[in-house]
Amino acid sequence: MTATSHALDLPSGLFLQRSPAAVAAGLLDAAERSSSRRRSAYASAMAMLCFYINRAGTNLAPERRQCLEAAKRELRRLAGRG
Repeated sequence: MTATSHALDLPSGLFLQRSPAAVAAGLLDAAERSSSRRRSAYASAMAMLCFYINRAGTNLAPERRQCLEAAKRELRRLAGRG
């Protein structure tokens, strides 16, 4: 299955970073380097971030959720989308 996966290759511990800017930059960098993505780097990075937040659900500490939501805003800014 992993031979045909279109998931991004993310650096270990990326979602544990304390800085929203570091999370956003890491996601965007991984998406830009990926040769298997089917959509824009921004869309791939945002999808991965949303997927992580949604899968964590209520197990995500409020501080982590706040940081990752801020990473969404930073990702939009880095990609020139808002």
